[in-house]
Order: sequence, then C-alpha cells, then structure tokens
Amino acid sequence: MRYFKVPKIRNRNYRWRDEFPARSASMAESRRERPQSEYRPASLASGTNRKYNHMDVSVIIVNYKTSQLLVPAIDSILDKTEDIVYEIIVVDNHSQDDSERVVHEHYGNRVTYLPLAENVGFGRANNEGLRIARGRNILFLNPDTILVNNAVRILSDYLDSHPDTGAVGGNLYTADMQPNVSFNRVRPSIFDETDQAMHRLLSRLRFGRNGLFNYTEHTIEVGFIVGADLMIPRQVLDSVGAFDPDFFMYYEETELCRRIAKAAYRIVSVPKAKIIHLEGKSFVNSADRERRALISRRIYFHKTCSQRYARIVDFNYQVLTKATWLLYRIVGNKAKTEKFRQRKNLFDEINRVGPKP
Repeated sequence: MRYFKVPKIRNRNYRWRDEFPARSASMAESRRERPQSEYRPASLASGTNRKYNHMDVSVIIVNYKTSQLLVPAIDSILDKTEDIVYEIIVVDNHSQDDSERVVHEHYGNRVTYLPLAENVGFGRANNEGLRIARGRNILFLNPDTILVNNAVRILSDYLDSHPDTGAVGGNLYTADMQPNVSFNRVRPSIFDETDQAMHRLLSRLRFGRNGLFNYTEHTIEVGFIVGADLMIPRQVLDSVGAFDPDFFMYYEETELCRRIAKAAYRIVSVPKAKIIHLEGKSFVNSADRERRALISRRIYFHKTCSQRYARIVDFNYQVLTKATWLLYRIVGNKAKTEKFRQRKNLFDEINRVGPKP
C-alpha cells in the first residue's frame, strides 16, 4: 500500500499578521467609493499604471503548468475591465514549462510574472503574490476563469461601498454559461457533508435553489466564496491574515473566509459579476485531486473545531461514504462503486496517518 505524507498542522492559534504586516496609512487608505473622475482607463492597467499613486485592485493568478489557460484568462481581464486602476500578478508555482515565455510575449510589462523556486501550493503562492501587490482590494483569480463582464470593477465597487463586507465573489458559470458552484451558504460541517451525500436536498429545503449559485438579482450573504474568484480588501487581510500555508490545495479559501467572518465581516455573493470557471481544467490528475481534498478537509476540521467535533464529523463522513458505496454496489453502478470504494479506502488511510491537532 502506498503511503503519503500529510502536512503537520501548525498551532491553531497561530496568527498570520506578523507575516504580512499592515501597510502604511497611504497604502491602507480607508475604503470608500471613488468618484468617477478618479478612475483611470483600462488601457493603463497593469505594468503601465505604476506611475499613479493609487491602485484599486491587484489581480493575483496562481499558475501551475496552465499556460494554455493563462492567455484566455488574462485576455478577458484586459478586455472586460474598465474604469478602474488594476494590476495583474501571475505567480508561477515552479511550472518548468513555457508559461513565462508565453506571458512575456503576449503581455510584456502589462503583467507582473513572479516565478517560485518550488511548487508551494495554492494558498502559499497567493501569499507570495500578496507580498508585492499594491491594490486596495485583492482579487484571487484562478487561471481557468474567463471574465464575462466588468467583474473586477463590480466586485471592487461593492467592497468600497460596504465597509462591513470582508470578502465577495461573483456568479460562476460553465463554458456553456450554465450555473456553476460559486459559493456555499454554510461552511463545512456535519450538515454540509450529509447534505452532499443527499444530493443537496437539505440545502434546497433550507435555501431554495440559491445554495451554491445566486439565481437572484441581489446580493446574498454566504458561508464562503469559491476560491476561483475571491476578492478581499487589503486592510482585511492585514487584520485577519492571508491564506494558511498548512493547506496545499483546497479548503484554504474556506478557512480564510471563516477567519474573516469571525472578525465580524460579511461574506457576500455579488451576482452582477459574472465569470466562467472551467472547473478542473487546471488540475488534470483526478486521483491526486481527491487525495489533496481529503487531506485538506481533515486539516480544516482539526484546526477549526474541537477534537470531539472533529471525531464526530470524521465518523459521519466515513458512514456516509460507505453507505453511498454500498448503495451504488447494490444498484450495479460499477463506475460509482469504484469511485466511492477508492474514496473510502483513501479516507481510511488518511485517518491512519493524518495529522493530529
């Protein structure tokens, strides 16, 4: 049997404030809606706008061997974003491919390219981009996204006019513009995992059809925003900290949104901002994806919950997974049976070697 290393959990009370000290008063200016006269045209975005003394938004994109996705993503930012000063920062997670050449040939100094010496994971790579970001608001954007409208301006304007809000995200769509998972109304819990096993029946009873996507024309307060398009004010990140590096991939945005909510900020879905999310295109190895998701799930519960609750939620997940595996086996669905058999075995293995708080 193949074993793998599960990261050691840091002290759950560790604060990231020391790692990202607050900016000076000029950089951490109070959030307010800027008059139209203060906005610069989109053609002055990124590399050429450094002469101005303010930056509205820093767009941070973490790349790992996704050069074929980067160009459409960046093109959509440059094409759709207007009437706001922004910069684009691409953090490369040691791709060792043609990503740097592609970015430089297509965009020159309009995009800041930050190569890393190793693949440090999604959250830590975003943190490296955050170190050099100068925006009042920070948009963490996946490379497998395409902006449909002026989402950067829409999200930034909402944050500027709602100082009680600590994080926002838009509506995500599939490639054929069908609703895609954009948020969750609740954070990970026994309720949420039971709801998933029941094909979201509980959330439909509780939230109608707005459990994972905002079908309304107004904003909705949610549990967390999907990390594909998460915008957070810089001053909030200076206060609560950046992404927890214990998470290599998955659950890092959930844990960050939890800290933001605990600091009495709202987490809000803004449906006017529309973005295509080609979900999974930036991660081709489904088995490794499942493994990393389960490891991060365990880390999340052991960092954010009591030991007793973590044991209960693990037991509940184990029961749900085995019950689902047995159900598909009974009905004769071989593909689903194998999928949940592998998930069950992987979960059991992670439990044996997983981190303890």
